[in-house]
Amino acid sequence: MYIIIAGAGVIGSQIARKLIENKHDVVVIDKDEEVCESIYTDTGAMTIHGNATRMRTLKDAGADKADVLLCLMNNDADNISCGLLAKSLGVEEIISRLRRPQYKNAYQIADIELIDVSRLVVHRMMEQVEKPKVKRLFTIEDGKAEVYAININEDSQAVGMKIKEITSRKKFPVECNFMGIYKKEQEKADFYFPRGNYIIRKNDTVFLVTNSQFIKQASDFLTKKKKKFGKK
Repeated sequence: MYIIIAGAGVIGSQIARKLIENKHDVVVIDKDEEVCESIYTDTGAMTIHGNATRMRTLKDAGADKADVLLCLMNNDADNISCGLLAKSLGVEEIISRLRRPQYKNAYQIADIELIDVSRLVVHRMMEQVEKPKVKRLFTIEDGKAEVYAININEDSQAVGMKIKEITSRKKFPVECNFMGIYKKEQEKADFYFPRGNYIIRKNDTVFLVTNSQFIKQASDFLTKKKKKFGKK
């Protein structure tokens, strides 16, 4: 793909390197000439020393043939302006970093796809600190649904149960669907797209699609420990 990156800060520079490693054609625009020179030296990417909020600069970057534009400048207003100009030049997919929440509505009106980096960082740090039994992997359609991963311990009540048995229980939310199962046994690992007869095993990683309001109920059911019956 032909990709333009507007703004070559820390994130923009790293993305440029990754995209080039993956054999994409990348053009980087930045106001800082030294940054442009550094990126060209490190990656060989075409760089343009200029202002990405100007039509002439975007045309010089080849926006008329770009598949994707990434708006990663330090100012939301600049990112929105750049995105709108790029749309007028025919760029269909425009993705921007959201820096200040109060600009979210303006981005949506401009039909610019958003990545809230600060939210992702906070969420990841909380995971590292709290080490929760359920991890959110990504969001679908701005929060309408989310994909979660849950590790099934050997003492979980779900071990040995069929998926259709789990989903028929009243305590398991009907709004929650099984998306996949990751199973690792010794040196072998497999990913399954399970049907109702699939039996949950210990150490399975279960992938669920649901709304955030239902994941705790689903997780509590799947990870609840089996009752142990002692001898009388």
